[in-house]
Amino acid sequence: MPSTRHSSTSAHEVPASLDGFDVLDLCHRHTLFALGKLAALVARLKDSRGSDPVARVLAAEIVLFFSTTAREHHEDEERHVFPSLLSGADPAIAQAVLRLQQDHHWLHIDWMELSPQLEAVAAGQTGYDIAALAEGAQVFIALSHDHIALEESCIYPQARARLRAGDRREMGREMSARRRARLAARRAGGTAQP
Repeated sequence: MPSTRHSSTSAHEVPASLDGFDVLDLCHRHTLFALGKLAALVARLKDSRGSDPVARVLAAEIVLFFSTTAREHHEDEERHVFPSLLSGADPAIAQAVLRLQQDHHWLHIDWMELSPQLEAVAAGQTGYDIAALAEGAQVFIALSHDHIALEESCIYPQARARLRAGDRREMGREMSARRRARLAARRAGGTAQP
C-alpha cells in the first residue's frame, strides 16, 4: 500500500546546510500535515470503518511522527531558541517562552494519552475508545495549532533576529547531526522504518 506521506524528504532527515529556523519551519509544516492525518483518522474511525488497512497505515505514520520527529523538534527549540529569549530583557517574550515550554509539557502529556490508542489502531486491534480518542485528538490538535502560531508569529522572529546567519546554520548542522545519529540508532535497533 502506498504511503500517505506528502513529501519525498523524510521528516527525520534534515539537510545539514539549512538555517536552523528553516529546519524548524519545515518541521512545523510536517506537524500540520500530521495533525491533518490525525483528524482524518479520527473521522475515518468514527465512520465505523474501524481499523481498516488505511486506518492502520495512518495511525502508524502518526505514531512514528509524534514519537520521534515532534519530540526532537521540541528538544531543538528548548536547546536553540528558548534560552536566549528567556535571558533577554523583554518580559513579554520571556512570558511567551514560558508558555511554550508549558505547552511542550502538555503536548507530551496529551501524546502519552493518545499514543496507546493510536498504537492499537495501527496494530489492527479494537481495544481503543473512539470517544476518548476523538476528544484527546481534538485537544492535541488545537493546542498544537495554537503553539505553532505563537512560535511563528512571535518567538521565531525574535530568536532569528538575535542570531547571526552562521549561528543559525550551525544550529541546523547540530540538529541534523543529532537526528542522523538517532535515526541510525533506531535503524540499528530495528525500530525505525526505512
